Amino acid sequence: METVTSRPPGTSWYNAVWRWHFYAGMFCLPFILWLSVTGTIYLWKPQIEAWQERAYDSLPVTRARATPEQIVATALAANPGARLSKYERPETPTQAVRVLIAKDGVETRVYIDPYRAKVLGSVREDARLMKTISALHGTLLAGKVGSWLVETAACWTITMLLTGLYLWWPRGRRGLAGVLYPRWRSGRRLFWRDTHAVAGIWVSLAAVFLIATGLPWANAWGSYLGAVRTATGTTDGPVDWMIAGKPKAKTDEHAEHRGMTMPGPSAMPTARPGALNRMVAIAERLPLAAPVLIAPKPGSPEWTIGSEAANRPERTRLTLDGATGQILDRRDFAQRQWIDRAVGYGIAIHEGAYFGLTNQILGTLVTTLLATLAISGTVMWWRRRKPGTLGAPVRLTRPRYRWSLIAAITTFAIAMPLFGATLLAVLTVDRLRSRFV
Repeated sequence: METVTSRPPGTSWYNAVWRWHFYAGMFCLPFILWLSVTGTIYLWKPQIEAWQERAYDSLPVTRARATPEQIVATALAANPGARLSKYERPETPTQAVRVLIAKDGVETRVYIDPYRAKVLGSVREDARLMKTISALHGTLLAGKVGSWLVETAACWTITMLLTGLYLWWPRGRRGLAGVLYPRWRSGRRLFWRDTHAVAGIWVSLAAVFLIATGLPWANAWGSYLGAVRTATGTTDGPVDWMIAGKPKAKTDEHAEHRGMTMPGPSAMPTARPGALNRMVAIAERLPLAAPVLIAPKPGSPEWTIGSEAANRPERTRLTLDGATGQILDRRDFAQRQWIDRAVGYGIAIHEGAYFGLTNQILGTLVTTLLATLAISGTVMWWRRRKPGTLGAPVRLTRPRYRWSLIAAITTFAIAMPLFGATLLAVLTVDRLRSRFV
């Protein structure tokens, strides 16, 4: 005899949401754990890099300082065939000068003692620890394919979080135990259930924000955003962030002049004698947020001086005449299009740079709670499933989908096209299984 009618109202709908939550979690949880660990490491980039480079930041002041051009000549002499890419303004008198040189499309960071004109060390830019962590976090070191996987997991994590909120919503329960704080002394089952549910409610909104602010780096969504910028007339030179681990290509020959990013390894013409010295002297007088990079422009006598501050709202880029030092153009963050400013604020918060140490601590708290979700969810699944089975919630009567839910899903699919595409694939597979299984 059919037993569905004896179930409480809403049981089928609750079960359907639980199934979506379960399958989203099966796919997302490994990625959540991975991204939480790599993201936490990257949040502390300033402190980690300061510790790594501590030997280069406390040099003895022994004699007169070499000129910037002498410093660059020292770096180039140690790397025959290389050319100047960027010169980083030292922030203290005891700091080694970072000179970025390029050869065969590869950029290398060379550390120069400015008092003895001596090479202290060098490292390929793409081999630096934080560069590797960033690649592991954004593309799994797998290029576009890795970016697509991370983006898909990010989109479905939002689904997992929203369905989790529905499952968490208290229904006739008295008190806040198990809702806003866990019951850790009521046995293992409630321990893991409450750990998972309470961590989810406290982290959900912050996690959705964290995911949304990370999407501009993704290959599909980053390109989608580029199309939106073009369609809305808000294109303003190259974007100020990496897409799938690579700088976004310039849209026209003047794009770099309008943008905020510094020229890349190709921007290395032979400069006139004295031009670099002049540019560095000007940069030292400008109140720009560190790091400040000085670079020649490709095929032009012009130079750029720009702040590459992690807190993107502090970034500024100037274009100067190499012969006279006259400022030809200045682009502050506030002058960018509103889309780029919104993304810039989001990225600064995402990377823990917008409001200093507090931002880093809050970001670490969010990633820790996300990792707690992944671990507790995995433990709950493993303990509940029957041996030899997947342990998915059983299918009950198919619930009717309201127009408000359909509208919400459609909105998400438009906002996140990769989510929409994978959702259609999942629904197709689910429909075929229901027909033939």
